Amino acid sequence: MENALGIWGPQAIMMAITASFTVLGMIMLLAAMLMKKRWKPSYTVEFVFIGIMLGLVWYADDLSTNTYTAYQQDLNAEEKMVSGNYDGSGEEAFDEVVTVVAFQWGFAFINEDEEISRNALIVRPGEKVLLKIVSNDVIHGFNIPVAQITAEIDPNFKRELWIKAPDVPGKYLIQCVNYCGIGHAQMKAWLVVTDGENNGESA
Repeated sequence: MENALGIWGPQAIMMAITASFTVLGMIMLLAAMLMKKRWKPSYTVEFVFIGIMLGLVWYADDLSTNTYTAYQQDLNAEEKMVSGNYDGSGEEAFDEVVTVVAFQWGFAFINEDEEISRNALIVRPGEKVLLKIVSNDVIHGFNIPVAQITAEIDPNFKRELWIKAPDVPGKYLIQCVNYCGIGHAQMKAWLVVTDGENNGESA
Protein backbone atom coordinates (compact mmCIF):
# COMPACT_ATOMS: atom_id res chain seq x y z
CA MET A 1 0.00 0.00 0.00
CA GLU A 2 1.42 3.34 -1.09
CA ASN A 3 0.97 6.36 1.17
CA ALA A 4 2.31 9.56 -0.34
CA LEU A 5 0.30 11.90 1.87
CA GLY A 6 2.79 14.12 3.63
CA ILE A 7 2.00 16.33 6.61
CA TRP A 8 3.88 19.26 5.13
CA GLY A 9 2.66 21.54 2.37
CA PRO A 10 1.65 25.18 1.71
CA GLN A 11 -1.46 25.04 3.90
CA ALA A 12 0.41 23.30 6.71
CA ILE A 13 3.19 25.90 6.46
CA MET A 14 0.69 28.75 6.81
CA MET A 15 -1.02 27.04 9.75
CA ALA A 16 2.34 26.46 11.46
CA ILE A 17 3.36 30.10 10.95
CA THR A 18 0.00 31.34 12.24
CA ALA A 19 0.20 29.10 15.32
CA SER A 20 3.80 30.17 15.97
CA PHE A 21 2.94 33.87 15.82
CA THR A 22 -0.10 33.31 18.03
CA VAL A 23 2.02 31.62 20.70
CA LEU A 24 4.76 34.25 20.35
CA GLY A 25 2.20 37.04 20.69
CA MET A 26 0.77 35.49 23.87
CA ILE A 27 4.27 35.14 25.34
CA MET A 28 5.11 38.75 24.53
CA LEU A 29 1.81 39.96 25.99
CA LEU A 30 2.44 38.02 29.18
CA ALA A 31 5.99 39.36 29.35
CA ALA A 32 4.73 42.93 28.89
CA MET A 33 2.34 42.46 31.80
CA LEU A 34 5.00 41.05 34.13
CA MET A 35 8.04 43.15 33.20
CA LYS A 36 8.78 46.00 35.53
CA LYS A 37 10.57 48.04 32.88
CA ARG A 38 9.02 48.62 29.49
CA TRP A 39 10.97 47.14 26.59
CA LYS A 40 11.13 49.31 23.50
CA PRO A 41 12.30 47.46 20.35
CA SER A 42 14.62 49.21 17.93
CA TYR A 43 13.46 50.41 14.53
CA THR A 44 15.41 47.57 12.95
CA VAL A 45 13.36 44.98 14.84
CA GLU A 46 10.14 46.72 13.86
CA PHE A 47 11.08 46.91 10.18
CA VAL A 48 12.12 43.24 10.15
CA PHE A 49 8.77 42.29 11.71
CA ILE A 50 6.88 44.36 9.11
CA GLY A 51 8.93 42.73 6.34
CA ILE A 52 8.05 39.25 7.62
CA MET A 53 4.35 40.15 7.73
CA LEU A 54 4.43 41.51 4.17
CA GLY A 55 6.26 38.37 3.02
CA LEU A 56 3.60 36.14 4.56
CA VAL A 57 0.83 38.16 2.92
CA TRP A 58 2.58 37.85 -0.47
CA TYR A 59 3.08 34.08 0.02
CA ALA A 60 -0.59 33.49 0.91
CA ASP A 61 -1.77 35.69 -1.97
CA ASP A 62 0.48 33.84 -4.43
CA LEU A 63 -0.95 30.47 -3.35
CA SER A 64 -4.51 31.78 -3.71
CA THR A 65 -3.79 33.32 -7.12
CA ASN A 66 -2.32 30.09 -8.48
CA THR A 67 -5.33 28.04 -7.32
CA TYR A 68 -7.83 30.62 -8.60
CA THR A 69 -6.10 30.80 -11.98
CA ALA A 70 -6.31 27.01 -12.34
CA TYR A 71 -10.06 27.10 -11.67
CA GLN A 72 -10.63 29.90 -14.20
CA GLN A 73 -8.92 28.21 -17.15
CA ASP A 74 -11.07 27.67 -20.24
CA LEU A 75 -11.90 23.98 -19.95
CA ASN A 76 -13.49 23.87 -23.38
CA ALA A 77 -10.40 24.94 -25.29
CA GLU A 78 -9.11 21.90 -27.19
CA GLU A 79 -5.45 22.69 -26.54
CA LYS A 80 -6.12 22.90 -22.80
CA MET A 81 -8.59 20.05 -22.42
CA VAL A 82 -7.19 18.01 -19.55
CA SER A 83 -10.31 16.63 -17.87
CA GLY A 84 -14.03 16.15 -18.12
CA ASN A 85 -17.11 14.10 -17.37
CA TYR A 86 -17.44 10.66 -18.92
CA ASP A 87 -20.51 8.85 -20.24
CA GLY A 88 -19.35 5.30 -19.39
CA SER A 89 -18.53 3.86 -22.82
CA GLY A 90 -15.29 3.05 -24.63
CA GLU A 91 -12.95 2.49 -21.70
CA GLU A 92 -10.32 1.14 -24.05
CA ALA A 93 -9.61 4.75 -25.06
CA PHE A 94 -7.97 5.33 -21.68
CA ASP A 95 -4.47 4.36 -20.58
CA GLU A 96 -5.60 3.66 -17.01
CA VAL A 97 -8.93 2.93 -15.33
CA VAL A 98 -8.87 3.59 -11.59
CA THR A 99 -11.57 3.16 -8.95
CA VAL A 100 -11.46 5.88 -6.31
CA VAL A 101 -13.04 5.33 -2.89
CA ALA A 102 -13.58 8.50 -0.87
CA PHE A 103 -13.99 8.06 2.87
CA GLN A 104 -13.66 10.04 6.08
CA TRP A 105 -10.96 11.28 5.71
CA GLY A 106 -8.94 10.11 2.75
CA PHE A 107 -8.92 8.49 -0.67
CA ALA A 108 -8.10 4.94 -1.79
CA PHE A 109 -7.11 4.28 -5.40
CA ILE A 110 -7.59 0.80 -6.90
CA ASN A 111 -5.99 0.13 -10.28
CA GLU A 112 -6.90 -2.49 -12.88
CA ASP A 113 -4.63 -5.05 -11.18
CA GLU A 114 -6.62 -4.63 -7.93
CA GLU A 115 -3.64 -2.93 -6.26
CA ILE A 116 -4.67 -0.41 -3.60
CA SER A 117 -2.82 2.84 -3.05
CA ARG A 118 -3.91 5.00 -0.14
CA ASN A 119 -3.78 8.72 -0.85
CA ALA A 120 -1.62 8.35 -3.98
CA LEU A 121 -2.91 8.09 -7.56
CA ILE A 122 0.14 6.91 -9.50
CA VAL A 123 0.23 7.60 -13.25
CA ARG A 124 2.70 8.25 -16.05
CA PRO A 125 3.20 11.59 -17.86
CA GLY A 126 0.49 12.44 -20.37
CA GLU A 127 -1.71 9.41 -19.65
CA LYS A 128 -5.47 9.67 -20.01
CA VAL A 129 -6.94 8.23 -16.82
CA LEU A 130 -10.56 7.28 -16.22
CA LEU A 131 -11.62 7.70 -12.59
CA LYS A 132 -14.65 5.85 -11.20
CA ILE A 133 -15.31 7.64 -7.92
CA VAL A 134 -17.55 6.46 -5.07
CA SER A 135 -18.07 7.48 -1.45
CA ASN A 136 -18.64 4.93 1.28
CA ASP A 137 -20.00 7.33 3.91
CA VAL A 138 -20.93 11.01 3.32
CA ILE A 139 -20.88 13.52 0.46
CA HIS A 140 -17.31 14.36 -0.50
CA GLY A 141 -15.73 16.70 -3.00
CA PHE A 142 -13.04 15.58 -5.45
CA ASN A 143 -10.74 18.27 -6.77
CA ILE A 144 -7.49 18.11 -8.77
CA PRO A 145 -6.41 21.74 -9.40
CA VAL A 146 -3.77 20.81 -11.99
CA ALA A 147 -6.41 18.91 -13.99
CA GLN A 148 -8.90 21.76 -13.56
CA ILE A 149 -11.63 19.44 -12.35
CA THR A 150 -13.97 19.44 -9.36
CA ALA A 151 -16.81 17.03 -8.62
CA GLU A 152 -19.23 16.29 -5.80
CA ILE A 153 -19.41 12.63 -4.84
CA ASP A 154 -22.71 11.40 -3.43
CA PRO A 155 -22.57 8.12 -1.41
CA ASN A 156 -25.40 6.64 -3.48
CA PHE A 157 -23.93 7.44 -6.88
CA LYS A 158 -20.80 6.56 -8.88
CA ARG A 159 -19.17 9.51 -10.63
CA GLU A 160 -17.00 8.92 -13.67
CA LEU A 161 -14.43 11.51 -14.70
CA TRP A 162 -11.29 11.51 -16.76
CA ILE A 163 -8.08 13.48 -16.56
CA LYS A 164 -4.94 13.87 -18.62
CA ALA A 165 -1.89 13.48 -16.38
CA PRO A 166 0.60 16.37 -16.40
CA ASP A 167 3.61 15.95 -18.68
CA VAL A 168 6.02 16.97 -15.91
CA PRO A 169 6.75 14.28 -13.26
CA GLY A 170 5.97 15.29 -9.69
CA LYS A 171 3.32 15.30 -6.97
CA TYR A 172 0.12 17.26 -7.59
CA LEU A 173 -2.57 17.96 -5.01
CA ILE A 174 -5.89 16.09 -4.80
CA GLN A 175 -8.32 17.35 -2.18
CA CYS A 176 -11.85 17.12 -0.85
CA VAL A 177 -13.68 20.43 -1.28
CA ASN A 178 -16.95 19.56 0.48
CA TYR A 179 -16.97 19.82 4.26
CA CYS A 180 -17.24 16.21 5.40
CA GLY A 181 -16.51 16.27 9.12
CA ILE A 182 -13.84 17.21 11.60
CA GLY A 183 -11.01 15.73 9.52
CA HIS A 184 -12.01 17.48 6.28
CA ALA A 185 -9.01 19.84 6.23
CA GLN A 186 -6.63 16.86 6.14
CA MET A 187 -8.52 14.95 3.44
CA LYS A 188 -5.88 15.24 0.73
CA ALA A 189 -3.99 12.97 -1.59
CA TRP A 190 -1.40 13.20 -4.34
CA LEU A 191 -1.54 12.69 -8.07
CA VAL A 192 1.93 11.16 -8.42
CA VAL A 193 3.28 11.46 -11.97
CA THR A 194 6.28 9.17 -12.34
CA ASP A 195 9.11 9.50 -14.83
CA GLY A 196 8.07 6.25 -16.48
CA GLU A 197 10.97 4.26 -15.01
CA ASN A 198 10.24 3.59 -11.33
CA ASN A 199 6.44 3.32 -11.69
CA GLY A 200 5.85 5.32 -8.51
CA GLU A 201 7.98 3.23 -6.17
CA SER A 202 9.78 6.25 -4.77
CA ALA A 203 6.70 8.47 -4.43
